[in-house]
Amino acid sequence: MTTCEVERPAELRNGVWEHPLPPPLPGGPPRLWLVRADGFAADASRLAGVVLDDGEQERAAAFRQAEDRDVYVSAHVGLRLLLGAYLGTGPADVPLERLPCPLCPEPHGRPAVRGNPLHFSLSHSGGICLLAFAATPVGVDTERVPDPAVADEIGALLHPREAAELRECDAVDRPLAFARAWARKEAYLKGLGTGLGRPLTLDYLGTGADRIAQPPGWTVGDVAVPDGHAAAVAVRC
Repeated sequence: MTTCEVERPAELRNGVWEHPLPPPLPGGPPRLWLVRADGFAADASRLAGVVLDDGEQERAAAFRQAEDRDVYVSAHVGLRLLLGAYLGTGPADVPLERLPCPLCPEPHGRPAVRGNPLHFSLSHSGGICLLAFAATPVGVDTERVPDPAVADEIGALLHPREAAELRECDAVDRPLAFARAWARKEAYLKGLGTGLGRPLTLDYLGTGADRIAQPPGWTVGDVAVPDGHAAAVAVRC
């Protein structure tokens, strides 16, 4: 266990930069960005037709709820704008692919830029989007704090020590502690490339606000996000 340092993301507003963004450096911290869909959706909608590829546009159009569509479009337009800025290329020209899954031969592992060492991850929940970029594999997750019943039900499925910590929490604090533990775990599993295909009981990351367990070869930290959410980032050392 180590003391938990909270990372603070920059906020993406209009996606306009005077110069290309300097890419993350090997051994350096991940670059984190926050996108608020309610403030970015108009710009994202305007850019979606020229920035997103056909598959992304089809997935966006499939959302029935305008709010869900706005969050998806904001996240993926923001991702392409930032990738373009880091790579010095047009956002629409960034070739995205899925890496092989570590658990099976299917191509549903971590998303990647074809032929480029820049690693990235994105997550969205409850109207906010979080993006991470690093020189090594990285995973990021943000979660809306759930209802107490959800925290109790799913919290029991985590690592036995995490489940025990949640049971010992005050009832008022338990939903946030669960969201914090879940965000840490999912960020780590995204970084591994397994996602939730890896059993939730295997890895102990902790639920406390002041301490966090570090898996071998990885650095995991909480990320500052708006109230009502929890978030974390995991980057391979």
